[in-house]
Amino acid sequence: MRLLRQALTVAAKDLRSEIRTKEAINASLAFALVILLLFSFAFDPTSDQTREMSGGLLWLVFAFAGALILNRSFARELENDCLDALLAAPISGAALFLGKAWANLVLLLAVELLSLPVFGVFYNVRWTSQLPSLLLVLVLGTWALTVIGTMFSALTVNLRLREIMLPMLVYPFMIPALMAAIQISTGLINGQPLAGAMIDWLKLLAGFDLIYTALALALADTVLVG
Repeated sequence: MRLLRQALTVAAKDLRSEIRTKEAINASLAFALVILLLFSFAFDPTSDQTREMSGGLLWLVFAFAGALILNRSFARELENDCLDALLAAPISGAALFLGKAWANLVLLLAVELLSLPVFGVFYNVRWTSQLPSLLLVLVLGTWALTVIGTMFSALTVNLRLREIMLPMLVYPFMIPALMAAIQISTGLINGQPLAGAMIDWLKLLAGFDLIYTALALALADTVLVG
């Protein structure tokens, strides 16, 4: 319980900071909308082929836009040595990591939910036909991106080229989760129920989340403190 309270305190601090400045979420949302618009010019929204790749287009946008939020997770703490103060605070590395990850999850989900209506308009798809299942996949897929991205954000925070290094490190690790999220989302967007092969992909995505969450919590102190 103490771990959860500390993590919630860190998450609330990060969310308040982001609400005041709106730096990361504004940049991420603008980037997502621009990429969706550009993709809509590159592909014919009325074609069956576009609908078959709709999940892939959607998750590519989420992955690229999410990097902007994840990169700011620890970078915002560099000013006035706030990161050193956080590390010296009487909280565990796991609580600090979990709080950062929860804040990132909320911000990423906000960007995704705002992008979905635009996606539906630009690509002429009824993404609400399997909405509860799609929201479940969004949460699981976004948590996978958040766990890995937050961990590598901590690893690259002191690098001068962290904006470039973070995506290069995160995306290769994200391949299994992205594949699962893309396969399920494509079927759900096209009106298919969550059944059959999609259940197997969902199990893969959930297993990915569990394994990487456990690894991240176990390695948090080593990554943050060294």
